Amino acid sequence: MRVAPASSDHLVPSSPHEESIVHVAKVVRKVVGFVPFQALVLALLLRPIDFPAGLEHLLERLGSTLTPLALVSVGYQLRLADIKGRISALTLGLLFKLVLGPLLVTILLIKIVGSSGQMAQVTIFEAAMAPQIGASIVAMEHKLDPPLVTLMVGIGIPLSFLTLPLWWYVLQSI
Repeated sequence: MRVAPASSDHLVPSSPHEESIVHVAKVVRKVVGFVPFQALVLALLLRPIDFPAGLEHLLERLGSTLTPLALVSVGYQLRLADIKGRISALTLGLLFKLVLGPLLVTILLIKIVGSSGQMAQVTIFEAAMAPQIGASIVAMEHKLDPPLVTLMVGIGIPLSFLTLPLWWYVLQSI
């Protein structure tokens, strides 16, 4: 059986078994080439190394700029005019992320698993958090409706300031 190159990125498998091997190899190649994954591996490799205090302080200061920088980069892309034509997808996405998803996690943890206490509270509260900046950046890189992704984050974060206190109130009884 032979696998012939169809283009520079794709191989044409000649059997279902070869097709699964091609897909696994492609996924592994993407994961290994993903820069945040490479940074994670590098961080794990450098973990046993002691850095001088000055360098450690510098790295800590640089790392603290990550969240504000990501928020600003997503904020610059936010265009409220993009809501037009996306209101149903935006509403459904935010309703699921801020209400239905955490509700499903609550039902799963409390009713099915029988969990309670601080661990269950933290898990549910984390599920109720606003859409993630990191996930939105990845979604935008892959052109998964960048205006909708930006709206989800740009509206979801302030909206979570209203929904999270409600979840906190509910979680006090768990």
